Amino acid sequence: EANSSPSVTGGVGLYARVSSHDQKSDLERQVSRLAQWAAAGGHRVVRIESEIASGMKGGRTKAKRLLADPDVTTVVVERKDRLGRMNVELIEAALSATGRRMVVLDDGEVEDDLVRDMIEILTSFCARLYGRRSAKNRAKKALEAAAAGG
Repeated sequence: EANSSPSVTGGVGLYARVSSHDQKSDLERQVSRLAQWAAAGGHRVVRIESEIASGMKGGRTKAKRLLADPDVTTVVVERKDRLGRMNVELIEAALSATGRRMVVLDDGEVEDDLVRDMIEILTSFCARLYGRRSAKNRAKKALEAAAAGG
């Protein structure tokens, strides 16, 4: 869908994100895929940012840096959820309002990351209920129980 969009003009900013350190190889794969796409299209890459950060939390320093760069007129991500798990539409609207745009190379969803985010939400919820120490175990158990159907 995004690939058939109007031509990319101005400076391109590539953004890659994974939510945990054990996905570092996926981070490198994302960056190289984005770079290959840009090279194949003859686009002028002005910024590349990649980071290990939760999709649920707002503290994505490098994403903010990329979005704040006035030279970046097109933001390219592998999947929409790389930019964030929620409110990506707001980011798109803000880009659009300033004559910029976002290109998404692949709109497929990856289950692993969604599961990771669910564990994160449940962990934080359980932490409030039971205290930090047992929260992670309880979150995992809750998710396994849900997966087992009850």
